[in-house]
Amino acid sequence: MASGTSTDLKLELITTGEKSGTWGSITNTNLQVLEQAASGYISLAVGGADVALSIATYATSNGKNLYFKLTGTLSANRTVTIPDGAERVMIFEDATTRGTSPLYTLIVKTVSGSGVTLPVGSTSLVYSDGTNVNLGLSNKGYVTLNSSAITAYTAVNKDQVLANTSANPITVTLPASPSIGSEVTFIDARGTWGSNNCIINRNSQPINSGTNNLTLNTNGQAITLVYIDSTRGWAYKNNTA
Repeated sequence: MASGTSTDLKLELITTGEKSGTWGSITNTNLQVLEQAASGYISLAVGGADVALSIATYATSNGKNLYFKLTGTLSANRTVTIPDGAERVMIFEDATTRGTSPLYTLIVKTVSGSGVTLPVGSTSLVYSDGTNVNLGLSNKGYVTLNSSAITAYTAVNKDQVLANTSANPITVTLPASPSIGSEVTFIDARGTWGSNNCIINRNSQPINSGTNNLTLNTNGQAITLVYIDSTRGWAYKNNTA
């Protein structure tokens, strides 16, 4: 009977009485793959092109690492894909430069399914259920919006937005399909919201049960919105000035 193959890491599964004289090399390869999955680190340049991770059969490969540091200056929206079918837990560090106008996105997804848009500057634990990539935990980063170059931005869950409106007002659009507990934080980076407002576009969801966009117009203000449900929508978690 021929060897089998594990689903997630493509380990070689030897059957009884098979592979005489080669158990040592096969076992060593399997252990190397397990070591890579448990503690492996890789730096991936994603600035110039999308990256397709590989989960090779009976061998180590880049997609079997635990920790992925994404680097480079993005010249367009970029996507990192992992193969369909593999159930994996992975950590992604966003060490990229996203550009200035526009601010490009960075997505991790399966080949055929949906995925996660990584918050700027974050380190995120994600997991694949074999069909889609989902966000588990995220150490928040900061996205800086300088209104001399950027006057509009669409936020993602866990964003912390430093909005510098010294040159112009800025409009930030909330995530389109938030989940319960999704959060976005907004901080007046230069104390200028009183003269050039930071406008929060609700993106079809209510804000504090209302149907109007939110205008932030207090100098030095910092506010966090958390998503409750489709009736309450986004609510204040904190609001300081």
